[in-house]
Amino acid sequence: MLIKLDTSVFRLSRHKAESEKKSVTPLTRAQWITADRIVIAAIFIATIVGAILF
Repeated sequence: MLIKLDTSVFRLSRHKAESEKKSVTPLTRAQWITADRIVIAAIFIATIVGAILF
């Protein structure tokens, strides 16, 4: 059975010290292609492992 945590504890906690905001830079086309290849390879390996296990 799942238990919902009491979130009032989080409201009482102090805020963290302010840090510098990092600027988000968009990915280049080459970075997108590399990321896609990594994700596709991971899904392919997971599919093979799943087929072997089940």
